[in-house]
Amino acid sequence: MTAAPDLAHLLKALADPTRLRMLALLDGRELTVGELSRALGMSQSRVSNHLRLLRETGLFAERRSGTSTFLRLAPDRGGALQDGLWNAIHSELATLAAHRKDLTRLERLLEDRERSQARLFDEIAADWDKIGADFATGQARQRAAACLVPRGMVIADVGCGTGYLARGLAGLVERIICIDRSKPMLDQARKRLASERPEAQVEFRRGELHALPLRAAEVDGLLAGMVLHHLADLGPALREMRRALKPGAPLVVLELEPHSQDWMRDELGDRHLGFESAFVARALERAGFESVNVEPVDDHYTPRPKRSKSTPTELPVYLVRAFAPRSP
Repeated sequence: MTAAPDLAHLLKALADPTRLRMLALLDGRELTVGELSRALGMSQSRVSNHLRLLRETGLFAERRSGTSTFLRLAPDRGGALQDGLWNAIHSELATLAAHRKDLTRLERLLEDRERSQARLFDEIAADWDKIGADFATGQARQRAAACLVPRGMVIADVGCGTGYLARGLAGLVERIICIDRSKPMLDQARKRLASERPEAQVEFRRGELHALPLRAAEVDGLLAGMVLHHLADLGPALREMRRALKPGAPLVVLELEPHSQDWMRDELGDRHLGFESAFVARALERAGFESVNVEPVDDHYTPRPKRSKSTPTELPVYLVRAFAPRSP
């Protein structure tokens, strides 16, 4: 952890309105230096100068991936600020016209980012099984499916892609609801499930993970397989999953351990290069899930690059199982 700066240095860093605006934009979201510059309407060099002064305060965390530097507000703000002081500063920011303009620019930027990612998924849907749906042994699929049985259940597979996980459940449960933002992905899932499991009861719904096309408490179980690393912010999607589950119903997450395959950002639309299992478990708890448990899996994910010259690599995966609250 970064040591807390002395009070005079900290107050000097916070005395500049631009630096406060920067911290406010990084609260609850991760942005590249370039994205932060565009949201502030400032040159990247000017933003970098302010970041140099803030770096010593421990107020933000940064990570490097390829040529990009990603920034976010540190969870404990480096031990530098008490919550009361930060809350007072943050509430004042909400009244600033400059900050409101920052948020407007940021909203447009994030919308552009979402549209770009959506176009990517539409373009690669037909090839997804070749480049983004291969596993070494298949045990991860079997274990994920086994957590959701017995029969008679209605299961949602969110971010289903081409239905490669739903195919392992088809015929084992009463009905599967496959959900994805991409129509071409859903078309591929429909075709494959109709061919391989014609007897299964499967429904296809198009929608976003942060606004699931599911009624409250509609499903008996929910599967999120290899999908969280595509999200900029886990919170809204996890809260939606909790809303859609019946009281006490399980959610099973299949995810990647952290890795260094940066080509997956461009070719597979990955926002994050895996997560520590403890990070996902904490995110589930913050979203209101109970009895969160991480389960290791003796399996690997083997994505295959189509455009880059990267060599296919076996990436370790894990399961996290959690339950919606038994009481509202």
